[in-house]
Amino acid sequence: MVTSGPLTPGQVSFLLGIVPVIVAWIYSEFLEYKKNSFSSKVHSDVNLVELGNHTVKEDDGAVLLEGGVLQSSSPKLRSSSVTSYIVRFFMMDESFLIENRLTLRAISEFGFLLGYFYLCDRTNLLGESKKSYNRDLFLFLYFLLIIVAAMTSFKIHHDKSPFSGKSILYLNRHQTEEWKGWMQVLFLMYHYFAATEIYNAIRVFIAAYVWMTGFGNFSYYYIRKDFSLPRFAQMMWRLNFLVLFCCIVLNNNYTLYYICPMHTLFTLMVYGALGILNKYNEIGSVMAVKILGCFFVVILVWEIPGVFDLVWSPFTFLLGYNDPAKPNFPRLHEWHFRSGLDRYIWIIGMIYAYYHPTVERWMEKLEETEVKRRVSVKTGVVIISLVMGYLWFEYIYKLDKVTYNKYHPYTSWIPITVYICLRNVSQSLRSYSLTLFAWLGKITLETYISQIHIWLRSGVPDGQPKLLLSLIPGYPMLNFMLTTSIYVVISYRLFELTGTLKTAFVPSKDNKRLIYNVVVATAISTVLYSLSFLFLKMPRFLV
Repeated sequence: MVTSGPLTPGQVSFLLGIVPVIVAWIYSEFLEYKKNSFSSKVHSDVNLVELGNHTVKEDDGAVLLEGGVLQSSSPKLRSSSVTSYIVRFFMMDESFLIENRLTLRAISEFGFLLGYFYLCDRTNLLGESKKSYNRDLFLFLYFLLIIVAAMTSFKIHHDKSPFSGKSILYLNRHQTEEWKGWMQVLFLMYHYFAATEIYNAIRVFIAAYVWMTGFGNFSYYYIRKDFSLPRFAQMMWRLNFLVLFCCIVLNNNYTLYYICPMHTLFTLMVYGALGILNKYNEIGSVMAVKILGCFFVVILVWEIPGVFDLVWSPFTFLLGYNDPAKPNFPRLHEWHFRSGLDRYIWIIGMIYAYYHPTVERWMEKLEETEVKRRVSVKTGVVIISLVMGYLWFEYIYKLDKVTYNKYHPYTSWIPITVYICLRNVSQSLRSYSLTLFAWLGKITLETYISQIHIWLRSGVPDGQPKLLLSLIPGYPMLNFMLTTSIYVVISYRLFELTGTLKTAFVPSKDNKRLIYNVVVATAISTVLYSLSFLFLKMPRFLV
């Protein structure tokens, strides 16, 4: 049953903003079509006679343009330094629309996809069904996907290490993307089939994502030393662009999509840790102090009673959340629970990233030693890893979920480390990946957000997705096939659109333009929200 509630100012703002863009995009496509048709006709006419006998004067060219659609705009409209993009947009300046046609198309497509989100999750036009779990079916589908991936996307990589220049490939990008991919599939299937028996494994997977946040961001900032505003803005755009509009269009709170604020927080903490006094990052003692400082901050905020509420209560407007099914919990309960589960693992990721070059050099030397010594060392690593994994599985993983959650912040590094050791124990294991999972690993953010609205279904603002979207009632497996196909395609398109719009609005080397774009976006948002607020209040004044 859908309970969408009345329209909000945010939703009306989105409509007021997206409708003119869609109109402008359609008009720009028409202009492009006319331009191409006109060009084709001119080329066709030129082919009828010898080129040398025809010279088109400037006046003739002006007449030709005036006869078609591509009229030259005035110098004032052509100059973006004199007339703002907004004025040119609302005046439907033809040259401006043609120049920005692809951007208008991307924004329009993004708006249509969010409309599909609303259609699936906030209307009764499409059906819904209940979740059901069958272990045999669950494992069958997952292992079938692994077999298909192995048969169709197995690939051996020959990339060189940026540190040693050799094919060591320890924790290479292909491997981490694949890692994210196969975890994401299990994470999504856990939600779709309500596979509560693997709850503890899902907690480990989320910890692994957060570990990668620490590892990846530390590696980038430590090596590239790029703490520029554009780089920071691009990262924030990647993490929050889609979720921001989902919150607006679907009237949800930010913490419903808890992965996004978690990754944003820990990205900011890595950025801050390395950005402060960054010219001293090469000094080992300074880096040790920074990492210890991160541990101190986490212990202070999450371990000492009362400090968490003191720190985060000013941000309740952003991070506050109440599940409609559990309205009695404090507003910051969900944020405290979610962020607290993985409060340390991002720092472990930073430590692993710091020692990554050292481990690579050690592995390089190991690969060059005699076979007997190499085999004995690798065998020892495998045995120790398996013993650690077994002990963790027996004494930690098998606990009930409430008890497990108490141990999780302090033990999640164990299965992650075991996996890293086993996955990288030999050159051959390091060098291959299943590119299907790696491809899925690239769109984990989009699949995570989209699942809530176009694969699953809550039907209520801030509601957890307890139901399934049903497009083929009575045929659960056919419905699973259809909704999954649509869901994956849309997730990939959202990934592409996020990148396209980031390129358009977040310049990589122009701070002034970036700040200008932020100011303009803030101004437009304020105007749209104010108008929406007035429109929604107007009926009351008329009564």
